[in-house]
Amino acid sequence: MTHQTCHSETGKIKSLFIKRPDQAFKSESHISQYWKDLNYLEKPDMSKAKDEYTDFESILRKHDIKIYHLPEDNTVNMDSIYCRDAAIATNAGMIICNMGKEARKNEPTALKKAFEANGIPILGTIIAPGTLEGGDVAWLDNNTLAVGHTYRTNAEGIDQLTAMLLPLGVEVITVPLPHYKGPDDVFHLMSILSPVDKHIAVVYSPLMPIVFRNYLLDRHIHLIEVPDEEFESMGCNVLALEPGVCLMVEGNPKTRLMLEEAGCKVIVYKGHEISVKGGGGPTCLTRPLYREV
Repeated sequence: MTHQTCHSETGKIKSLFIKRPDQAFKSESHISQYWKDLNYLEKPDMSKAKDEYTDFESILRKHDIKIYHLPEDNTVNMDSIYCRDAAIATNAGMIICNMGKEARKNEPTALKKAFEANGIPILGTIIAPGTLEGGDVAWLDNNTLAVGHTYRTNAEGIDQLTAMLLPLGVEVITVPLPHYKGPDDVFHLMSILSPVDKHIAVVYSPLMPIVFRNYLLDRHIHLIEVPDEEFESMGCNVLALEPGVCLMVEGNPKTRLMLEEAGCKVIVYKGHEISVKGGGGPTCLTRPLYREV
Protein backbone atom coordinates (compact mmCIF):
# COMPACT_ATOMS: atom_id res chain seq x y z
CA MET A 1 0.00 0.00 0.00
CA THR A 2 1.50 3.33 -1.03
CA HIS A 3 1.41 6.58 0.88
CA GLN A 4 2.84 10.06 0.49
CA THR A 5 5.66 11.43 2.61
CA CYS A 6 8.20 14.23 2.62
CA HIS A 7 10.67 11.94 4.39
CA SER A 8 12.16 10.30 1.31
CA GLU A 9 14.78 10.97 -1.36
CA THR A 10 13.78 8.01 -3.53
CA GLY A 11 9.99 7.68 -3.68
CA LYS A 12 8.08 8.86 -6.76
CA ILE A 13 8.06 12.66 -6.71
CA LYS A 14 4.49 13.97 -6.54
CA SER A 15 5.16 17.70 -6.10
CA LEU A 16 8.10 20.10 -6.08
CA PHE A 17 9.25 23.69 -6.40
CA ILE A 18 11.60 24.90 -9.12
CA LYS A 19 12.87 28.29 -10.27
CA ARG A 20 13.44 29.03 -13.93
CA PRO A 21 16.51 30.98 -15.16
CA ASP A 22 14.27 33.88 -16.21
CA GLN A 23 13.38 34.40 -12.55
CA ALA A 24 16.74 33.46 -10.99
CA PHE A 25 19.34 34.76 -13.47
CA LYS A 26 17.00 37.64 -14.46
CA SER A 27 19.07 39.11 -17.31
CA GLU A 28 22.44 39.05 -19.07
CA SER A 29 23.44 42.23 -17.24
CA HIS A 30 22.53 40.70 -13.87
CA ILE A 31 24.59 37.61 -14.68
CA SER A 32 27.55 39.76 -15.75
CA GLN A 33 27.40 41.69 -12.49
CA TYR A 34 27.24 38.74 -10.08
CA TRP A 35 28.60 35.48 -11.50
CA LYS A 36 32.21 36.00 -10.35
CA ASP A 37 31.24 37.09 -6.84
CA LEU A 38 29.06 34.00 -6.51
CA ASN A 39 31.99 31.73 -7.48
CA TYR A 40 30.50 30.38 -10.70
CA LEU A 41 33.08 28.51 -12.77
CA GLU A 42 32.18 30.56 -15.86
CA LYS A 43 29.62 33.17 -16.85
CA PRO A 44 26.32 31.41 -17.70
CA ASP A 45 24.79 32.16 -21.08
CA MET A 46 21.19 33.24 -20.49
CA SER A 47 19.79 32.01 -23.80
CA LYS A 48 21.43 28.59 -23.52
CA ALA A 49 20.43 28.35 -19.85
CA LYS A 50 16.78 28.88 -20.78
CA ASP A 51 16.98 26.18 -23.46
CA GLU A 52 18.62 23.72 -21.06
CA TYR A 53 16.03 24.46 -18.41
CA THR A 54 13.13 23.96 -20.81
CA ASP A 55 14.43 20.46 -21.51
CA PHE A 56 15.03 19.84 -17.80
CA GLU A 57 11.49 20.90 -16.89
CA SER A 58 9.98 18.81 -19.70
CA ILE A 59 11.53 15.71 -18.12
CA LEU A 60 9.83 16.54 -14.81
CA ARG A 61 6.49 17.06 -16.57
CA LYS A 62 6.71 13.66 -18.26
CA HIS A 63 6.79 12.08 -14.79
CA ASP A 64 3.43 13.48 -13.69
CA ILE A 65 4.83 15.86 -11.09
CA LYS A 66 2.91 18.84 -9.74
CA ILE A 67 5.25 21.78 -10.32
CA TYR A 68 5.25 25.02 -8.35
CA HIS A 69 7.24 27.87 -9.90
CA LEU A 70 9.10 30.29 -7.67
CA PRO A 71 8.64 33.92 -8.71
CA GLU A 72 11.34 36.48 -9.40
CA ASP A 73 12.38 38.20 -6.17
CA ASN A 74 14.65 41.24 -6.09
CA THR A 75 16.01 40.30 -2.65
CA VAL A 76 17.75 37.16 -3.96
CA ASN A 77 20.39 36.35 -6.54
CA MET A 78 21.36 33.85 -9.24
CA ASP A 79 21.95 31.06 -6.74
CA SER A 80 18.22 30.98 -6.00
CA ILE A 81 17.87 28.67 -9.01
CA TYR A 82 19.24 26.01 -6.63
CA CYS A 83 16.08 26.08 -4.55
CA ARG A 84 16.63 22.89 -2.53
CA ASP A 85 19.09 24.68 -0.28
CA ALA A 86 16.78 27.20 1.39
CA ALA A 87 14.27 24.80 2.99
CA ILE A 88 13.71 21.24 4.18
CA ALA A 89 10.45 19.37 3.65
CA THR A 90 8.95 17.40 6.56
CA ASN A 91 5.57 15.76 7.10
CA ALA A 92 4.73 18.46 9.65
CA GLY A 93 5.62 21.38 7.36
CA MET A 94 8.62 23.13 5.87
CA ILE A 95 11.71 24.01 7.86
CA ILE A 96 13.10 27.33 6.67
CA CYS A 97 16.89 27.29 6.56
CA ASN A 98 19.47 29.92 7.50
CA MET A 99 22.10 29.99 4.77
CA GLY A 100 25.78 29.52 5.49
CA LYS A 101 26.68 31.41 2.31
CA GLU A 102 26.24 35.13 3.03
CA ALA A 103 25.26 35.96 -0.57
CA ARG A 104 22.27 33.60 -0.22
CA LYS A 105 20.98 34.89 3.14
CA ASN A 106 17.67 36.21 1.72
CA GLU A 107 16.63 33.03 -0.06
CA PRO A 108 14.90 31.31 2.89
CA THR A 109 12.57 34.28 3.47
CA ALA A 110 11.73 34.43 -0.23
CA LEU A 111 10.99 30.70 -0.25
CA LYS A 112 8.86 30.99 2.89
CA LYS A 113 6.70 33.61 1.17
CA ALA A 114 6.19 31.25 -1.77
CA PHE A 115 5.22 28.38 0.54
CA GLU A 116 2.73 30.55 2.39
CA ALA A 117 1.27 31.84 -0.88
CA ASN A 118 0.60 28.23 -1.88
CA GLY A 119 -0.87 27.16 1.45
CA ILE A 120 2.09 25.01 2.45
CA PRO A 121 2.58 24.91 6.25
CA ILE A 122 5.77 26.02 8.00
CA LEU A 123 7.13 23.90 10.86
CA GLY A 124 9.91 26.23 11.97
CA THR A 125 12.88 28.40 11.06
CA ILE A 126 16.60 27.95 11.73
CA ILE A 127 17.86 31.14 13.39
CA ALA A 128 21.31 32.65 13.94
CA PRO A 129 23.85 31.67 15.07
CA GLY A 130 22.61 28.41 13.58
CA THR A 131 23.14 27.80 9.86
CA LEU A 132 21.64 25.03 7.78
CA GLU A 133 21.38 24.41 4.03
CA GLY A 134 19.13 21.86 2.33
CA GLY A 135 21.98 20.45 0.27
CA ASP A 136 23.45 19.11 3.52
CA VAL A 137 20.32 17.09 4.31
CA ALA A 138 19.32 13.65 2.99
CA TRP A 139 16.57 11.29 4.15
CA LEU A 140 17.80 7.71 4.54
CA ASP A 141 14.33 6.47 5.50
CA ASN A 142 11.11 7.87 6.98
CA ASN A 143 12.66 8.24 10.43
CA THR A 144 16.34 8.86 9.68
CA LEU A 145 17.85 12.09 8.38
CA ALA A 146 21.56 12.46 7.60
CA VAL A 147 22.93 16.01 7.97
CA GLY A 148 26.36 17.19 6.86
CA HIS A 149 28.34 19.33 9.30
CA THR A 150 30.02 21.66 6.79
CA TYR A 151 31.02 25.26 6.23
CA ARG A 152 27.36 25.88 5.27
CA THR A 153 25.69 23.92 8.10
CA ASN A 154 27.00 24.33 11.65
CA ALA A 155 26.47 22.49 14.95
CA GLU A 156 23.92 25.02 16.24
CA GLY A 157 21.86 24.66 13.07
CA ILE A 158 21.93 20.87 13.40
CA ASP A 159 20.86 21.13 17.06
CA GLN A 160 17.88 23.31 16.12
CA LEU A 161 16.90 20.90 13.33
CA THR A 162 17.19 17.93 15.70
CA ALA A 163 14.89 19.62 18.22
CA MET A 164 12.27 20.35 15.54
CA LEU A 165 12.30 16.76 14.28
CA LEU A 166 12.31 15.04 17.69
CA PRO A 167 8.48 15.21 18.07
CA LEU A 168 8.20 13.55 14.65
CA GLY A 169 10.26 10.56 15.79
CA VAL A 170 13.11 11.40 13.42
CA GLU A 171 16.70 10.50 14.27
CA VAL A 172 19.27 12.99 12.97
CA ILE A 173 22.70 11.59 12.07
CA THR A 174 25.48 14.16 11.86
CA VAL A 175 28.08 13.59 9.13
CA PRO A 176 31.23 15.71 9.64
CA LEU A 177 32.66 16.62 6.24
CA PRO A 178 36.22 17.68 5.35
CA HIS A 179 37.63 21.09 4.47
CA TYR A 180 38.02 20.07 0.79
CA LYS A 181 38.24 23.36 -1.17
CA GLY A 182 37.42 25.58 1.77
CA PRO A 183 34.59 27.85 2.94
CA ASP A 184 34.08 29.62 -0.40
CA ASP A 185 33.36 26.40 -2.30
CA VAL A 186 29.96 24.72 -2.57
CA PHE A 187 30.43 21.39 -0.80
CA HIS A 188 27.37 19.76 0.76
CA LEU A 189 26.58 16.27 2.01
CA MET A 190 24.65 15.75 -1.23
CA SER A 191 27.82 16.57 -3.15
CA ILE A 192 28.96 13.08 -2.11
CA LEU A 193 25.67 11.22 -1.51
CA SER A 194 22.58 10.73 -3.68
CA PRO A 195 20.13 8.01 -2.61
CA VAL A 196 18.39 6.73 -5.76
CA ASP A 197 16.50 3.67 -4.52
CA LYS A 198 15.72 2.13 -1.16
CA HIS A 199 18.99 0.22 -1.16
CA ILE A 200 21.09 2.07 -3.79
CA ALA A 201 23.03 5.30 -3.37
CA VAL A 202 25.50 7.16 -5.56
CA VAL A 203 28.54 8.18 -3.50
CA TYR A 204 31.98 9.70 -3.78
CA SER A 205 33.88 7.75 -1.14
CA PRO A 206 37.19 9.70 -1.14
CA LEU A 207 35.40 12.58 0.64
CA MET A 208 33.09 10.45 2.76
CA PRO A 209 33.77 9.79 6.48
CA ILE A 210 34.59 6.14 7.10
CA VAL A 211 32.07 5.84 9.94
CA PHE A 212 29.23 7.12 7.76
CA ARG A 213 30.23 4.99 4.77
CA ASN A 214 30.25 1.91 7.00
CA TYR A 215 26.87 2.96 8.39
CA LEU A 216 25.43 2.96 4.86
CA LEU A 217 26.92 -0.47 4.20
CA ASP A 218 25.48 -1.75 7.47
CA ARG A 219 22.07 -0.62 6.18
CA HIS A 220 22.68 -2.89 3.16
CA ILE A 221 22.86 0.04 0.77
CA HIS A 222 24.64 -0.75 -2.49
CA LEU A 223 27.10 2.06 -3.18
CA ILE A 224 27.61 3.28 -6.75
CA GLU A 225 31.15 4.66 -6.58
CA VAL A 226 31.63 7.79 -8.70
CA PRO A 227 35.11 7.78 -10.31
CA ASP A 228 37.45 10.69 -9.64
CA GLU A 229 37.15 12.05 -13.18
CA GLU A 230 33.34 12.35 -12.88
CA PHE A 231 33.12 14.00 -9.46
CA GLU A 232 33.72 17.56 -10.64
CA SER A 233 31.29 17.05 -13.54
CA MET A 234 28.54 16.32 -10.99
CA GLY A 235 28.44 12.54 -11.40
CA CYS A 236 27.43 12.25 -7.75
CA ASN A 237 24.51 14.68 -8.00
CA VAL A 238 21.64 12.41 -9.04
CA LEU A 239 17.92 13.01 -8.49
CA ALA A 240 15.60 10.03 -8.07
CA LEU A 241 12.36 10.85 -9.91
CA GLU A 242 11.01 7.57 -8.57
CA PRO A 243 12.71 4.44 -7.21
CA GLY A 244 15.54 3.53 -9.56
CA VAL A 245 14.68 6.24 -12.11
CA CYS A 246 17.58 8.67 -12.05
CA LEU A 247 18.06 12.15 -13.50
CA MET A 248 21.64 13.36 -13.91
CA VAL A 249 23.76 15.83 -15.86
CA GLU A 250 25.08 14.44 -19.12
CA GLY A 251 28.80 13.78 -19.38
CA ASN A 252 29.20 11.11 -16.68
CA PRO A 253 29.15 7.88 -18.68
CA LYS A 254 30.93 5.66 -16.15
CA THR A 255 28.54 6.54 -13.33
CA ARG A 256 25.60 6.15 -15.69
CA LEU A 257 26.75 2.69 -16.73
CA MET A 258 27.16 1.58 -13.11
CA LEU A 259 23.65 2.79 -12.32
CA GLU A 260 22.23 0.92 -15.30
CA GLU A 261 24.13 -2.22 -14.32
CA ALA A 262 22.51 -1.91 -10.87
CA GLY A 263 19.09 -1.98 -12.56
CA CYS A 264 18.37 1.74 -12.66
CA LYS A 265 16.94 3.75 -15.53
CA VAL A 266 19.02 6.86 -16.22
CA ILE A 267 17.78 10.06 -17.85
CA VAL A 268 20.32 12.77 -18.66
CA TYR A 269 19.94 16.47 -19.39
CA LYS A 270 22.36 19.01 -20.77
CA GLY A 271 23.26 21.13 -17.76
CA HIS A 272 26.40 23.04 -18.68
CA GLU A 273 24.81 26.44 -18.05
CA ILE A 274 22.28 25.66 -15.32
CA SER A 275 24.23 23.05 -13.36
CA VAL A 276 27.96 22.71 -14.01
CA LYS A 277 28.88 26.40 -14.03
CA GLY A 278 27.08 27.09 -10.75
CA GLY A 279 27.85 23.79 -9.03
CA GLY A 280 24.22 22.66 -8.70
CA GLY A 281 22.90 19.46 -10.22
CA PRO A 282 19.33 18.15 -10.44
CA THR A 283 18.93 17.66 -6.69
CA CYS A 284 19.93 21.31 -6.16
CA LEU A 285 17.57 22.58 -8.90
CA THR A 286 14.51 21.05 -7.22
CA ARG A 287 12.82 21.35 -3.84
CA PRO A 288 10.67 18.19 -3.69
CA LEU A 289 7.71 18.23 -1.33
CA TYR A 290 5.84 14.93 -1.36
CA ARG A 291 6.95 11.58 -2.67
CA GLU A 292 4.97 8.37 -2.99
CA VAL A 293 6.48 5.35 -1.24
